[in-house]
Amino acid sequence: MRLILLGPPGAGKGTQAQRLVERHEIVQLSTGDMLRAAVAAGTEIGLKAKAIMDAGELVPDDIVVGIIRDRIEKADARKGFILDGFPRTVGQAEALDRMLKEKGLKLDAVIEIRVDEGILLSRIEKRAGETPGGPRADDNAEALKKRLEVYKQQTAPLVDYFRSKGLLKTVDGMKGIEEVSRSIEDALGVGNAAAKG
Repeated sequence: MRLILLGPPGAGKGTQAQRLVERHEIVQLSTGDMLRAAVAAGTEIGLKAKAIMDAGELVPDDIVVGIIRDRIEKADARKGFILDGFPRTVGQAEALDRMLKEKGLKLDAVIEIRVDEGILLSRIEKRAGETPGGPRADDNAEALKKRLEVYKQQTAPLVDYFRSKGLLKTVDGMKGIEEVSRSIEDALGVGNAAAKG
């Protein structure tokens, strides 16, 4: 099972990815973690990425796709994977498609966790008020508004891109964690199998 989870910051992608990892014995691949691991391991692609990051620049798509290519060849990714934090743009999605095609692989689904942004903002404000010692620096309404804007401009076009390929499945992210999990399992056509297992 090869999946991408889409949704704005705060939609619950991380929570749902963990549940899918546990249920289906697949791996969650965070591009940030993979980049850091490649740099730490001193791989050829990791050294290229390090030089670019040290210069304060964004790592280009071809290097990120190269890191994903290397990572999905590892044994733990054979049953499948969930991409986390990639692709963020249509250009990245196209690069990912080309790489998977070269490997004879394809995505099974792209799950969009749709949420109401107004409710998301009020949740963050409420959480910030309840956090002992104050909220994290990026856990406030202003920071979330900025992250939502970036998401709308860069990542939201992926919804149409994956819909046009027949891969997009949308679930209501405003429900409880269990209900969202069930909706994702149903969307993947594995709802009953998950209930039995």
